[in-house]
Amino acid sequence: MLVLSRKLGERIFISDNVCITVVEINRGKVRLGIEAPRSVAVMRSELLVRDDSRAAPRPDRYTS
Repeated sequence: MLVLSRKLGERIFISDNVCITVVEINRGKVRLGIEAPRSVAVMRSELLVRDDSRAAPRPDRYTS
């Protein structure tokens, strides 16, 4: 796992087509803006549901 520190307004780029921006820091919460093509799945880990009929991504692959 790569751990990075960012300040308000700073960005992280993943590959050529995904950009994550720190848009707000308030009372211990960080809001992130994610720019990605529609073909890239972006999901919060708590919304991932394990379904035996199809292979679901592992929650630890998605970090907050």
